[in-house]
Amino acid sequence: MHIRGGNLLARAFHEKGVKQVFTLSGGFCNPALEGFMECQIPVINSPHEQVAGHLADGFTRITREPAVCLVGPEGFANAIPAMMEAWGERSPVIFVTGSSTLKRKGAGGFKEIDDVAIAAPLTKHSIEVTHGERIPEFVDRAYKIATSGYPGPVHLSVPVDIMFSSFDASVQRDERPFNHAKRAAPKAWPNPDDLAAVLSCIAQARKPILIGGHGVWWSGAEQKLEAVGKLLRIPVFNVPYHQKLLGEQSEAYMGLADIHQYHPSEYALQQSDVAIVIGARLDNQMNFGNPPFFPHTTTLICVNGSHEELDLNRSADEVLLSDPGAFLDALLELHSSGDWSLNPGWFDDNKQRRGAWVGKMVADIPDEKALGGAIHPLQLALDVQDAMTDDDWLVIDGGNTHFWSEIAVNIAGWRGRRLGNILHPGTFSMLGVGVSFAIAAKLNNRSSNIVLISGDGAFLSGGLSVEAAFQEKLPIVVVIDNNGGLDCISQQQERLFASETHFATDFRDIPFHTMFEGLGGHGELVTKREDLIAAVQRAIASGKTACVNVKTKGHISPIVLATTSKRDKASIE
Repeated sequence: MHIRGGNLLARAFHEKGVKQVFTLSGGFCNPALEGFMECQIPVINSPHEQVAGHLADGFTRITREPAVCLVGPEGFANAIPAMMEAWGERSPVIFVTGSSTLKRKGAGGFKEIDDVAIAAPLTKHSIEVTHGERIPEFVDRAYKIATSGYPGPVHLSVPVDIMFSSFDASVQRDERPFNHAKRAAPKAWPNPDDLAAVLSCIAQARKPILIGGHGVWWSGAEQKLEAVGKLLRIPVFNVPYHQKLLGEQSEAYMGLADIHQYHPSEYALQQSDVAIVIGARLDNQMNFGNPPFFPHTTTLICVNGSHEELDLNRSADEVLLSDPGAFLDALLELHSSGDWSLNPGWFDDNKQRRGAWVGKMVADIPDEKALGGAIHPLQLALDVQDAMTDDDWLVIDGGNTHFWSEIAVNIAGWRGRRLGNILHPGTFSMLGVGVSFAIAAKLNNRSSNIVLISGDGAFLSGGLSVEAAFQEKLPIVVVIDNNGGLDCISQQQERLFASETHFATDFRDIPFHTMFEGLGGHGELVTKREDLIAAVQRAIASGKTACVNVKTKGHISPIVLATTSKRDKASIE
């Protein structure tokens, strides 16, 4: 039996257990789409290739299983931003792109670009399929690379002549590996001597802190992280912009390890004697491991399941190659060993400081009169959560909208608000991912309400993806923080420009709510805070993809305020 290369590709992904494909259907992709249809793998067609990539990224982050983004050669160029966003979060999306014919490679073939070279810096693995009979091998290798060690996106380029040509359906069945099914990714186990040295250091600590990165999420160890925090009474922080690990209402969770968005983290960092960073890299967000973020007096320990990622933590005082879950198991054993000297008041001290911070942040929110009748973005984010229930998912997208919403989820969590989960932009803070992530969340949690808080600029960047919500009958609620422009950039300009004004950052008054109504959804305009919670609840109850268009007044966020000063420094370093 002979089948097209695209069908062979689909069968290879089916054997790996791939559950979802996202695409913008194109001629180059048709053989693969036929294969996915025959294998009964669901395919969602999106209005743009970048949207397809963000949908695949969101789906992969939620399920921790690779999804496929399938696009044509010109679509590859459109998908690059999504590839970058997945790379920043180490999300193991498998990008498959059609390409010019292998036969005419280098001769100016139809839609020919060097996609393999372009994708290489943004993926763990970028390669071109060189023969149709090796398609199962290429898929097997890409899947294993994507999910092993520190996970990350991969890219397969499939020439159109291979995609359309016919091959024996049983190719490579007589070659190893004979079993093409998905296997659990191998995990790094700590060297006993290295582990003992690190545990000895931690056991003597009086004021340790834990900082969890997205490596904890990809290893599935977030519950162990919470257990360590609770049992050993160690304050737990989260690296900014990465996958949420603990609910903000968790007793062990304090907030982001970000001295601007969560001020008490500065105290914890400065007073700590041991800082344990698990599953994260010492990049710009961690001041590259240097003082004053991590003081000279603090012993900095980095634990990571990938030696490549651990190599980027060269500034740490101690490093340990270990799967985060295995390391957290070892920490849990410290409690029963009796070799533990933690200052019992350290944990409670951090909790009290969190509570005091919450009280001050809420007390400092200007009322509507002070803002000319508009709503403060922090108040917006708090009220939206008051309209939600415990199983609901919150998605965040934007610049200052993102920053204020991060603060709001910490405040609401302190007050006891539980959420199903939270999704937000990653390392690159890319605008326009919110609608795609909300759709991906709904696709995986159909009985839960999915609420997106999006800046108006972020929605304009990626809002076209909302058509997929209508097409696939996946209702989401989009709350737009409508301040009439790119507020985060405006605030930087006003502190940088000699004129103390902003330029080229304003939008017209856009009726986002009527846009949703025109598409067949629900829309409401909110201009008074007293109407906001009820409007969000009505949008949820409508059962439709809905928009609550909220008139707000831009207000400089703590992170922009702290990282800008007039004429001297107006960029985030």
